[in-house]
Amino acid sequence: MSPPWPTGKKLVHLDLKGAPPRINYLLKLIDLFAELGADGLLVEYEDMFPYEGELKMLQASTQPAYSKEEVMSIQEAAKAKGLEVVPLIQTFGHMEFVLKQDCLRDLREVDHCLGTLSPHRDRPLQLVLHMLRQVIDLHPGITTLHIGADEVYLLGEGEESRRWLRTSGRSVEQLFLSHVTAVARAVKTAWPHLTVLMWDDMMRDMSQDTLRDSGLVGLVQPMLWDYNPDLDVDKTVSLLEKYSGAGMADVWAASSFKGSTSVHCCVPSSQRHVDNTLQWLRVAESVSVAVHLRGIALTGWQRYDHLSVLCELLPVALPSLAACLQTLIDGLFDVKTQDKITSKLGISSVEVEAMERISQNTTMFPGRFLAEIIVDLNSFLNSEDVRYFEHNMFVRGWFSPHQRQKKMVNPLIVMQIQSQAVPIFAVHEKLDVLRGEMSALYPDSTVQEWEEEHVWPVQASLQKVLEDTTACLRDMLPGQSG
Repeated sequence: MSPPWPTGKKLVHLDLKGAPPRINYLLKLIDLFAELGADGLLVEYEDMFPYEGELKMLQASTQPAYSKEEVMSIQEAAKAKGLEVVPLIQTFGHMEFVLKQDCLRDLREVDHCLGTLSPHRDRPLQLVLHMLRQVIDLHPGITTLHIGADEVYLLGEGEESRRWLRTSGRSVEQLFLSHVTAVARAVKTAWPHLTVLMWDDMMRDMSQDTLRDSGLVGLVQPMLWDYNPDLDVDKTVSLLEKYSGAGMADVWAASSFKGSTSVHCCVPSSQRHVDNTLQWLRVAESVSVAVHLRGIALTGWQRYDHLSVLCELLPVALPSLAACLQTLIDGLFDVKTQDKITSKLGISSVEVEAMERISQNTTMFPGRFLAEIIVDLNSFLNSEDVRYFEHNMFVRGWFSPHQRQKKMVNPLIVMQIQSQAVPIFAVHEKLDVLRGEMSALYPDSTVQEWEEEHVWPVQASLQKVLEDTTACLRDMLPGQSG
């Protein structure tokens, strides 16, 4: 057993670059986050922010971005529940939603990498500061800002960077530090009251002397992220103490409650994320007093990046989030902790795949019905009955594409195969229910994307088998194709 998480804040990460909840649902989620023990929100708007003027092109094209009024309502709802709002704006890496624009293509570090901003000349920095100013202006009460800066892929490989690096004594590390320092210094100059956070991964291999001399000391607080259930405690403690020794004693942690298992995961495992949380508690217990852990962000990634597929939707991940928050509060994950979680959510298990309502009188957590539908449909789509045709010997041996084309088939076996295609009708029924519930919580573009990603590949395979068997039997045995 570890002590509960130190006094620092517990931020719930809202990744809005995929499946942005409708505002009414989002406001209900904010209430729930507060009830579960969160202290704040780390809000990554990306293309859902209502950028204006020459930045308006950054708004999402598949669904309307949140309006100014909606952004303010998010802050008001959070404030009413005692939650701090911390905006996260990427300023170096993961800028796909910005650099995919043709008119900004020349600001890429290399043309084929849409995520990394070139750190050269004045225009990239001006673009970033323009984005930051619009976000900060629409968040008048904030005290903390996150400038991203993780996973700056291919930095140093652009033509201008290669020229810059030819000067003796220059390195990719210095190239990274020069841009991040410029961003952080500009923020602190314009908004001296703001605490500036940044992801730490690009600094992990830097020496303590490099960090100490970087210019970042006093400007930023690193947020060390690690989502592994087997997180290396000793290595993580050592890294945090290196940052502290370099002069950056104020540090943050980042765990995960969803979006870090696999790029296309549909239903999370609460235990996996709780295990990660328990490791972070061990880290907090083990660091020296010189390390000031200011808080932890529980990340909930909706996509690995702007151009990847959707990860688990929020409703199916709420039991995982509740489990992680309660584990931080209690310092352990035992039967009593689990009872607190299930009581708060009105369910029988912290695992979304096993949850059942405790009683008809219990209050359902927001999105509970959609979570049940997703779990049921995901299980159905991966069942033996539905996956029957993928490796079935009769389909591969007597109903191959060549045999279908030449109509060299055995009617007896075709009829047997057709009889196994009935799950297609159950898919239709379950999909109709899912569409109705999901469209109430998410924009239509999210419903369509989730359907195309998870349902269509299976549905199309079943539909094709049904159509082909029907056509073959109609040609070979008129009157017996139904």
